[in-house]
Amino acid sequence: MYKLLVVLCVFLFVQDEESIAWTQNQKLHWGNFEGEPKPNTGAVAITASGITYGFSSKTFSDSDKIEYTTDVEAQFYPDRSWYLKERVNDTILKHEQLHFDITELHARKLRKRIKNVKTTKNIQQVISKIYDEVSAELNKMQNDYDKGSEHSINYEGQVKWQKLIAKELQEHSRYRK
Repeated sequence: MYKLLVVLCVFLFVQDEESIAWTQNQKLHWGNFEGEPKPNTGAVAITASGITYGFSSKTFSDSDKIEYTTDVEAQFYPDRSWYLKERVNDTILKHEQLHFDITELHARKLRKRIKNVKTTKNIQQVISKIYDEVSAELNKMQNDYDKGSEHSINYEGQVKWQKLIAKELQEHSRYRK
C-alpha cells in the first residue's frame, strides 16, 4: 500500500523564542519537536528552521572608515516544530534533519557573501539585501528538496539530496561557525 507522507518546512526569523543552533555533532531527535501536532494538515512532521543574523557597525567621523560585525546562525525552533508520533520513523527524522542541514548550508553561504562585501556607508542595507537573496535561495532549495525526495518517500531522491548537501556543507566548511 502506498502512503503519501507530507513533510513541510517553515522558515521563521524570530529571535525571542527558544531555539537550537545548528552544530556539526548534534542531530535532531523527536524530543526536539515540541510543538502541538496539526493532524489535519496532511503532514506528519514540520521542521521550523531559519537563519538569524545580527549586525553592528561603527563609523569613524574623522574618516570614511566603517567597521562592522555580523553574527549568522542556523536555528531550529522546537515550539514550532512537531510530529505525529504514530506516523513517523527514522527515515522521516533524517528527512527533517536534512531540512535543518540545508538551513545551515545557507547560513554558511550568507557568511561567505558577507565576508566578501566591500565596506560602504550603506553596509547595513547591502547585508540586508544579501540576507533576502540567501533566504529566497534557501526557500527554493527546501522546496526542491521536498519535491526531489517526495517528502522522504523517494529513497533514491532522498539519498541524492543527502549526498548533495553533505558535499556542499563540506565545500563551505570554512564558513561554519
